[in-house]
Amino acid sequence: MKDKKTSLLAFAIGGPIGCLGGLIGLGGAEFRLPFLLKTFSKPAKKAVALNMLISLITVVSAIYFRMNNFDISIIVPQVLLMIAIIVGSTTGAYFGIGMLTKISDTLFKKVLLVLLLIMGLLLISESFITFGSMGIMFGSLYIELIVAVFCGVLIGIISSLLGVAGGEIIIPILILLFGIDVKLAGTMSLIISLPTMLVGITRHTKNKMYTNRSELSSLVLPMGIASIIGASIGAFLVIYAPSQLLKIILGALLIFTSIKILTEKD
Repeated sequence: MKDKKTSLLAFAIGGPIGCLGGLIGLGGAEFRLPFLLKTFSKPAKKAVALNMLISLITVVSAIYFRMNNFDISIIVPQVLLMIAIIVGSTTGAYFGIGMLTKISDTLFKKVLLVLLLIMGLLLISESFITFGSMGIMFGSLYIELIVAVFCGVLIGIISSLLGVAGGEIIIPILILLFGIDVKLAGTMSLIISLPTMLVGITRHTKNKMYTNRSELSSLVLPMGIASIIGASIGAFLVIYAPSQLLKIILGALLIFTSIKILTEKD
């Protein structure tokens, strides 16, 4: 009975978060994390590991739906850039989870608070920025690829510590540093995040974070399915909703809930 109640609650929470993610172009993992911590009373490290599994379900489905309506040929010129970022991000994810296992729960909650605050501020700031044709002239392909690897390391560390796909970081980096079109950046972000999360999940598995099968079936699966359904609805509603205003509201909400939840005494 308890598992059934958890499943229904997970589905009810996952749907709206997925819908919001579809509306603003994110997977919604930042908003799932506070619920995993508070509503489902998961320890911080366990919540991050479960969040990454749900993020994987969401990203795989998003890639599938997006590729059906996307000209894959325009990605080809960016393959080297993507590989460089993936090399960095998978490395960052590997070492990020290594860091996670070595720090105390109290310190890790403080790290989570800082990262979630940054995510909230990024959401708010991006609502005021109109991304146009940007990018830095690196002067050399080798320099560009080296920068891409270092950016990837940062992406991988943040992704592993929060259990997120990292689109809110990957997309601005692709646009602002490498001059990628905003629509193409969204698809590239999904592809880049996939191997990063697989590395993270592999390491979480080795750390025995997924041994509770009931937890996976009653929480991860229903929340993942609801996220997919919600994201598809959000993507449909995007033409009707003021996405810039949503980013401001959701960014402020993320900051508020993060401070409230992560500064509470256990």
